[in-house]
Amino acid sequence: MGCSPSEDELLQAGIQQMDTQNWGGAINFFDRVLEINPANGIALNAKGAALFQEEKYEEAVPVFTAAIESDSASYKAWFNRGNANLKLENFKSAVSDYNMATMLDATQTDIYYNRGLALLGMEEYEDSLLDFDKALQVDPNQALVHFNRGKALLGNNDPGNAMKALTDAVNLDGKNGAAYYLLGVTRMSALGEAEKEAGCADLKMALQLGYTEAKTWIDDFCE
Repeated sequence: MGCSPSEDELLQAGIQQMDTQNWGGAINFFDRVLEINPANGIALNAKGAALFQEEKYEEAVPVFTAAIESDSASYKAWFNRGNANLKLENFKSAVSDYNMATMLDATQTDIYYNRGLALLGMEEYEDSLLDFDKALQVDPNQALVHFNRGKALLGNNDPGNAMKALTDAVNLDGKNGAAYYLLGVTRMSALGEAEKEAGCADLKMALQLGYTEAKTWIDDFCE
């Protein structure tokens, strides 16, 4: 018995497996920790994170819940459960988790973008825009934030500002076919003939980048 690894040694071994992206190996170590101490919040949160990396989101949620029950004052498990709920499109639950994570640690700015995505999924466009704006205050050069901000602006019936946001998105990431598609469709829908040439150029770029939905618009309006 004296030669058996300790709870902390097993935990550190699991974290080392996480560092090498060996998610299954990490889970095995965390399970051994939890056999010794089922209430080890760090092991529970880390196991949930490994399951998340394996895209086992439904399995991850109750593990994060157990981590929260073990240490409800740490923002990490709330944030991670929010991410799993976001992947599962449980948007309302995700927003609730992110709200709690923010209350516990308002300095964690990653929460803003993820909560914005959940709010966008709920079609709460104005609230999602507030979060995307907060994320951009931290770092204005986030292409995906601009892209999703553009989607929220479209949902909020603001095509002019949506085009600005989508233009920022493609300027920062020239490989985002979905952004080019939305930009092209918005130009042609909102501005018609005046922006047809630019809109068709955006749609052709979207198709070139593999966004096949653009082909219908090109065939109908650009040929």
